[in-house]
Parts: sequence; structure tokens; C-alpha cells
Amino acid sequence: MRVITFNAQGIEQATDNGFFDWMVQQDADVVCIQDLRAKEYQLDDERYHPEGYYPYFFDAWEDGYSGVAIYSRDIPKAIMTGLGFELCDQHGRFIQADFEHVSVSSFCVPSGLKSEEAQAEKEQFMTDFMGHLNKTLRKRREFIFCGTTHIAHKPVDLSNWYANQTVSGFLPQEREWMAEIFDEMGYVDAFRQINKAERQFSWWPDYNRARKLNEGARLDYQITTANLRKNVKNAQVYRDEMFSEHAPLIIDYEI
Repeated sequence: MRVITFNAQGIEQATDNGFFDWMVQQDADVVCIQDLRAKEYQLDDERYHPEGYYPYFFDAWEDGYSGVAIYSRDIPKAIMTGLGFELCDQHGRFIQADFEHVSVSSFCVPSGLKSEEAQAEKEQFMTDFMGHLNKTLRKRREFIFCGTTHIAHKPVDLSNWYANQTVSGFLPQEREWMAEIFDEMGYVDAFRQINKAERQFSWWPDYNRARKLNEGARLDYQITTANLRKNVKNAQVYRDEMFSEHAPLIIDYEI
């Protein structure tokens, strides 16, 4: 089972940059997309509906917020949208597809870079989302959470990490949140299960020099339940083409 996650920073722009042309060549079973910045009714054009995939969307209530999507090769057994708290549901930040053996979700934690208020909203979302992850541990099935946390987990996941310790995305409380997910709760960072190399980033600032020099951060993850740890067979960040400031994360599972 091949799963791709990608933060589009606007699905229209990413499509113009060739994302869907690339996607259909990847032989993916499930593709999770975040930060659509568009409503479902605005995505009727065939270029947003590649042949061979069933699309499912969860819109933000207001323009300018995230919006998430799942493109699936097979029709899911069920689709769930939202998590029951305002920062998720009104901003369109979670959608889940249930399949025979696993549930795959597309999620997006808000960025806290813009202001102190934005950071406060981010941390509230993190608290509420942690509650959902705790509930998930009690369920008798496997899960893959695909999306953007806007957090670099460890120094190896961020260039110039020492100078960024007071910046949103690498704050102590954010890294502790990630550590709780992976260390205390037992979830798996699927990419790091396979790829231990340094400078494996998935996001670069909005200028070409940063991408060329590989000065960025790993902000995009596939987080799995513990039983899938040994099922991760291959993981890579696709950098050959630029569809947004984020790069697609591709992971193969033996499912």
C-alpha cells in the first residue's frame, strides 16, 4: 500500500505546477492533501479529478483556512470528517477514510508563525488533537495519520536548529508534544522508521536558494499505530519537482 501526503498551500496553484500529473504516475493507493484553500464546489473541473481516483473533501467554513482531501484508488468503507472541536471542524483540518485493514487520515495542524494569537490557536489544536490520538489507541484497528504538524521533531529535522529554538515550529512545548506522541504513546514516525539520514526536509522557505541549499525543516509526517512499525517498507521525500513550499512524502507499507 503506497500512501502519499502533501501540503498544497492552495490546490489550484499546486495543480498549475503539475501536482496531479505527477500524482497519477506514482501508483499510490491513497493520497492525502492539506491546505486546499478552496471549497469542494470550486474543484469540479476534471483537472482536480484524475482518472482512477475517488476524491473526498472536507472544507473550511470560511475562506482562507485549510481544507483537506483524500484521493483513494478504492472506495473506502466509510469517510469521517472533523473531530468535534472548533479549530478542526470550522477550519477543515481532518478527514479520515476507513479501509478493510487500516484507516488513513489527512490532517493539518495550524501554523503559529503569524502572531502570538496564531501560536495560541496552534497549541489549543495540539491539545485537542492529542485527545483524539489517545482515544484512537483504544480502537481495534490500525491507523495512519498523514499531514503537516508545522513542527520539526528533533534538531536533525531542522536546519540551523540552534537559532530557531524560540521560533514557532521548534519551541520546547511543541517538541515535547511530538515526543509524547512517539515516545510515550507509542505511535510511529513512519519516515524515521526507515530513513535515519540527516537533512531530510519536507519544507523550505519561499525562495529558491533555500531549496537548492536544502535549508529547511521536516514538517510533514505519516504517524502510524505501533503495530504498523514493521510494515513500513520504503520512505522518501520527493524533491525533483516543486509543487508548493512543501514536498510530497511517499511511504510504502506492507498492508
